[in-house]
Amino acid sequence: MKQRLIAAGWFTFVSLTSVLFFLIALLIWIATWPLDRRQVVLQQFTCFWAALYTWIVPAWRIRIDGREHLPRKTPHVVVSNHQSLLDILVLFNLFFHFKFVSKIEIFKVPLIGWNMYLNKYVRLTRGDKKSVAKMLEDCEKALEQGSSVLIFPEGTRSPDGQIKAFKPGAFILALKMKAPILPIVISGTNAALPKYSINFHGRTDIHMRVLEPIAYESFAHLTVEETADMVRGVMTRAHDEIKTKTSEISG
Repeated sequence: MKQRLIAAGWFTFVSLTSVLFFLIALLIWIATWPLDRRQVVLQQFTCFWAALYTWIVPAWRIRIDGREHLPRKTPHVVVSNHQSLLDILVLFNLFFHFKFVSKIEIFKVPLIGWNMYLNKYVRLTRGDKKSVAKMLEDCEKALEQGSSVLIFPEGTRSPDGQIKAFKPGAFILALKMKAPILPIVISGTNAALPKYSINFHGRTDIHMRVLEPIAYESFAHLTVEETADMVRGVMTRAHDEIKTKTSEISG
C-alpha cells in the first residue's frame, strides 16, 4: 500500500506541475521562436522539467558518467537502450540539445505531449512504413539544422533489462547523413519503474553512461545491419560492465 501511495503522489505531482510548466514552455516558445528556430532554449527548460521528476525521488540514485562525450557543436545520432518509461526522464538529466523520436501516442498526452510538439520532436507510428519514412525525413532535417537526434533503436522497452536486437532506422540515418553515433547506456530504470508497472519499487541505483562517439569513418564501410550489430556490441559490453560493478558494490 505504501508503494502505491508514493507512486500516486508522484503521478499527482507530475500532473499538477505540468500545467504550470507547459504555460512556461509556451511563453518560452513564443518569446524565442523568431530567433531560436531549433528551440535550444526550450529544450533546456524541457530538460529541467523532466529531470525535476527524478530529483524529487531520493530513492532513485542516479549516477551519470561520460558527460565529456556529449556533442557541443556537431549533431549526432544518439542511441540509447530502453528499459523503462523512466529512461527519457533520466536522459533529460544530461541537459544537451536533441530532438527525441517518440511514438505518436505520447504526443497525444495533454501538456507533456503538447510540449513535445513545441520542441519539434519527431513522431513515429509503429508498424507504419510511411510513418517510418517520414520519421527518417524529419530526423534528416533536424540533423541538417544542427540538432542531434535521440532514438531508442530497440523500438520498445526491454522486459528483462537486456539489450534487445536493434531496428535499422537510426543506422540508416547515420550512414545516409554521415553523422557520428553517440551510444548511451542506461541500467537500473527497469527496477525503478518496470514495464507494465506504475508502483514505486523502493531504493534503486540508476546508472547512465555516455560512451565515446563513434565517428562516421568507423562504420562508413559497413552495411546498416553490420553497423547496428557493432553499436549494439559496444553498448552491451558497457551495460554488462555497469551491472557487474553495481553488483559488486551492492554485495
